[in-house]
Amino acid sequence: MSTKVEVTKELLFEKVKTYINEQNSLKMIEKAYDFASDKHKNQFRKSGEPYFNHALNVAYILANLQAGPQTICGGLLHDTMEDCGVSYDEIKKEFDEEVAKLVEGVSKIGSLKFQDEKEYLAANHRKIFIAMAKDVRVIIIKLSDRLHNMRTLMYHTEEKQKKIASETLNVYAPIAHRLGLAEMKNELEDLAFMYTDYEKYHEIANLLEAKKSEREEVIKQMIVDIDKLLSDKKLVYRIFGRSKHIYSIYRKMERKNRSFEEIYDLYAIRVITQTELNCYEILGHIHNKYRPVPNRLKDYIAVPKPNMYQSLHTSILDNNGHLFEVQIRTEKMNDIAEMGVAAHWAYKEGKYNSKAEQKEIENKLSWFHDMIGLLDDLEQDHPTDLVDKIQKDIFEANVYAMTPKGRVIELPNGSTPLDFAYRVHTEIGHTAVGAIVNGAHVPLNTVLNTGDVVNIRTNKNTGPSEDWLKIVKSATARNKIKSYLMKKENELRVETIEKGEKLFAEELKKRNLDEKIYFDKNKLESIYKEFSSNNYNEFMYAVGNKSISLQQAVDKLSNTKGQNLDNEALTKLFQQRMQNKPRTISAAGVVVEGIDSMMVNIAGCCMPVNGDEIVGFITRGQGIKVHRTECPNIANEKNRLIEVKWDSDGDYQYDSWLRIDATDRNYLISDIITLISQFKISLNGINSEVLPDRINVYIDIKIKVKNLDQLTNVMANLKKINSVVNVTRIIR
Repeated sequence: MSTKVEVTKELLFEKVKTYINEQNSLKMIEKAYDFASDKHKNQFRKSGEPYFNHALNVAYILANLQAGPQTICGGLLHDTMEDCGVSYDEIKKEFDEEVAKLVEGVSKIGSLKFQDEKEYLAANHRKIFIAMAKDVRVIIIKLSDRLHNMRTLMYHTEEKQKKIASETLNVYAPIAHRLGLAEMKNELEDLAFMYTDYEKYHEIANLLEAKKSEREEVIKQMIVDIDKLLSDKKLVYRIFGRSKHIYSIYRKMERKNRSFEEIYDLYAIRVITQTELNCYEILGHIHNKYRPVPNRLKDYIAVPKPNMYQSLHTSILDNNGHLFEVQIRTEKMNDIAEMGVAAHWAYKEGKYNSKAEQKEIENKLSWFHDMIGLLDDLEQDHPTDLVDKIQKDIFEANVYAMTPKGRVIELPNGSTPLDFAYRVHTEIGHTAVGAIVNGAHVPLNTVLNTGDVVNIRTNKNTGPSEDWLKIVKSATARNKIKSYLMKKENELRVETIEKGEKLFAEELKKRNLDEKIYFDKNKLESIYKEFSSNNYNEFMYAVGNKSISLQQAVDKLSNTKGQNLDNEALTKLFQQRMQNKPRTISAAGVVVEGIDSMMVNIAGCCMPVNGDEIVGFITRGQGIKVHRTECPNIANEKNRLIEVKWDSDGDYQYDSWLRIDATDRNYLISDIITLISQFKISLNGINSEVLPDRINVYIDIKIKVKNLDQLTNVMANLKKINSVVNVTRIIR
């Protein structure tokens, strides 16, 4: 995939004919060449060269991957829909439906624009994942398109160079890596690194060049020595040195905090042979002569990587103390190591079946199957959330645990047996009760490491709890737990409504009231607001869970029949009841002259606490509600207000909802919870909502305090938390 080759029609067909001989296929590719050339004839790139040159280069990259004729046609035609106004039906008519779908799939990636760049990129990346899930050839065309764009990025402005290069490093290179396209991934990373950090790129490149002759001499001598060792063993093999690409050196320097000299003490050699048995035999001969470095032997033949990579890796020391990494693999393994999916499904005339190949990809690439599952599970998520979850669950996953049967399960760092269980199967996750890791029983919150063998213990009579959301690390597991809990909550709600209906009917029967009259939904509607309900289901749910007094509800429904008390009459009625009654204190610590304490409650809208200025409001059917004087819900009331005051002697607790406005960051909620616990007050509820800008967040917390002074102190300290902008009391 040299960037210096000038691609012509002759060069393209010379490459294509090395593996495609069928005349109909060659004619279709030639027709696509002529069609795209004609459609792009008056278009030019920023470099000044004809735009069609780009399409030609994309097709050539695909031919180097031994892509099928439809895929090469897709590469030649990939921009004709978006840039030339060619329709899906026209491509289908001129070629076939398969080619049309490939071109449409590539065109859909990046066709929409958003005002917010982060949202645009997220939505664009989401479309990439969806397109890849439908047909992996779409993303291979897109990767080839991006590779050629990176090779010609010098013609863009510096700002656009950095933007495109950054996206390449964050999205396209990881996809190429996951598909096993090592050469493409390495070139994408090096080109992108050159534009994102020009100085560092050239610093490492110059150091490589300066040590090139010294390095080549050391590697050459080791190749001679190993060749001499293996030459009389009657093995078929070839041996050569290999070089690391610049970005991988940079990443290793950053990750291990080492200098270039420390990193490049590692020399690399590769041995390619015929069979798996030959690989292990060669490894034995090398270890017999050279001292292997402990804990550096990796057998990816027995346990392939999730992108199907297979090889033996070992590190050895020569007699001069030079450290070598030796890779040993078969020719087929080497093809897959270099070209990944493209090598495994290289076009074979008369044998290629796109649907069958796509299904085989799902079966062989475990992460590909997991990504499709994530797309299904998270399809309602905001594009940014979806992309973040796929990035963390799939592209940043680097813990490899195994089932007892040897299936490799790839997980994000910090994952637990619960994450493992849900990745294996949803039902195994739902019924998990424990785990056996490497033969030892462990709790479900144990952090897994690469190489762990995990056996999940299940019990069909159990199910997830909210606590599990604190244990799992992966979005896959979290989403499935939430779905289960939501389903159970809905089932419980239905049961509670039915229970409420039954209790209501029983109460009517006790009072010899006609169920047909008093159970009428339209009649019940007249008392919903009195009990803070909006509809029939809410009312019956409240009756079922006993948050509404069934007796008061039926009293209200029966006693107000034929009555229509205005505000003034209602106030007089309460005043009459208050005459000649003793001074009482309600359970909420509010003093009301002459009123039964059971009929005095704190208003749920403004939630006053001891120390607030308060007033009593005479309700219909719910006694007196105590409000803060500033509560907007009583701002227009006059006749139904009465004087109330706080009891100064009692020891009471009051609920209060606070809204925290903040800039979103990691561990924000954890810091809030920690602060609340330091005050030794109860935290009874917490809700959060990320705003549409994806930067700011609302966090509502429900706490229990003794008085206004304590509440004010808590609010003042919450404001001191990093990234918190404001803290206010909520009036609902």
